[in-house]
Amino acid sequence: MPYHAEVLLDSVNPTGQRLITFVLRFPRFVLSEFNTHRMFSRNASSSRAIPTTRLMQQLREDPVLPVEWGRNQSGMQAHEVLDADAARAAEAAWLGARDAALAHAEQLRTTGVHKQIVNRVLEPWMWASVIVSATTYDNFFTLRCHPDAQPEIKRLADLMRAAYEASTPEPRETGEWHLPFVGVDDGDLSIEERKQVSVARCARVSYLTHVGTRDIAADKVLHQRLLDAGHWSPFEHVAVAASGEARFNNFTGWQAYRHQMEQARVLVMSEVAPA
Repeated sequence: MPYHAEVLLDSVNPTGQRLITFVLRFPRFVLSEFNTHRMFSRNASSSRAIPTTRLMQQLREDPVLPVEWGRNQSGMQAHEVLDADAARAAEAAWLGARDAALAHAEQLRTTGVHKQIVNRVLEPWMWASVIVSATTYDNFFTLRCHPDAQPEIKRLADLMRAAYEASTPEPRETGEWHLPFVGVDDGDLSIEERKQVSVARCARVSYLTHVGTRDIAADKVLHQRLLDAGHWSPFEHVAVAASGEARFNNFTGWQAYRHQMEQARVLVMSEVAPA
């Protein structure tokens, strides 16, 4: 499966502030660059959670390869690429390193080492699945669609910008919710239930088990488990439209479910604090 950038949900509040949630797939080795964009709310698949044997099979069948084989020079950018013969040799060396990593991972696995350690050996050839929500992508597109960006993140950014420009936002009135992964089949649920299942389904990207099945009870259980454990990042993708252009944490014109929870918790703590 190649690079992927899909607009999952595109909502716009009454003053024209868009909140867009993407589902993405790109090389894990540029995830750290992606995560420098602090206006993004995001969750990514975790290499700690994937069974090692499954991950090893993915790397045999569909390893990440560099977009291009840049020629070495001073500076951060490669302005020239290798010729065809050198590029073939580079690819063979890259895949040879993959094979060696697979062999070492198998040795670690058979000794009984946990996958959260073993899987780290395999990360240079892994894909990352990511869900990201934001009300502004301008800075990301400016920096990452630029020719000086690393080719792998530039390819992702170019795909995202094309999907962004092709998307038509759905109008939301003040007080209406942006609910990723919630569809017409969930119309019988209350708004609180829809918020809960949306959070749970956003969270599942972290361990790649969301396949669109409708299990409301399991979604509610996961929502509560995340809430109790303080794993609140999936609550950021679910947001309510504000009436204007006020900033709520990293969103403009939208208030994330997480923001509401945190405000409610502060209120509770202030009420129980000793006088």
